[in-house]
Amino acid sequence: MQNKLKLLNQLQMIDNQLDHLEELRGDLPLNVQALVTQINNLQGTITAKEEEQEVSLSKRAKNEEEIERLTENQKKFKAQLYSVRNNKEYDALTKEIDHSDEIVKKHHAENDALADLSKKLSFEIEEITPQLDELKKELKEKEEDLDKIIKSNEKEEAKYLAERAKIEPQLRKGDYSAYLRIRKAKKGLAVATVVRSACSGCHKIIPSQKQIEIRKNDRIHYCEYCGRILVSAELGDKNV
Repeated sequence: MQNKLKLLNQLQMIDNQLDHLEELRGDLPLNVQALVTQINNLQGTITAKEEEQEVSLSKRAKNEEEIERLTENQKKFKAQLYSVRNNKEYDALTKEIDHSDEIVKKHHAENDALADLSKKLSFEIEEITPQLDELKKELKEKEEDLDKIIKSNEKEEAKYLAERAKIEPQLRKGDYSAYLRIRKAKKGLAVATVVRSACSGCHKIIPSQKQIEIRKNDRIHYCEYCGRILVSAELGDKNV
């Protein structure tokens, strides 16, 4: 049991060092992630606007083809007016000409609206692009800063991770799960030492009888106030 407590304490001390290395990075990881999200959102907006422009151009092209076809038909219909044999044929041709003329006007109006939309989208893209460029520049700077910090500590971090990897398999799954659960709930500190009769995690006084039991190192004790795993000062003072 003493070995189990010792391993849990060693694991905590290693995690303390890893937490310290993480703290050296400051808010950079969060800033980098936030910038990546902003960039992706802006890039997505630009892509959506560009796709809308493509749809607009395609629709305008189809409308132009239809206008050209209808205009050719109108020429034929107008030419046929001179060879009609009765009023019924004349009325049918003029009806076709008028109908074609209405559709042509509709396509022209739609194309004008689509052209205005395309200009509006281009303007919006031009407004967003400098913001995107600025964010990319800021992201590059922060990634470089973060990379420098990571590289300056990578050997030390690798050492602690290797030590951690040796300890973890030696612990029972239940004990390791409890350690992780408490660590998550208590801002990283799952194992606390009894210092001057108090829990080093919450600083509450531990009853004398319980202190005696903790010193036996024969089972896992939890702080009744904060729920952290308690180890004796003798174990707590030992380095990794």
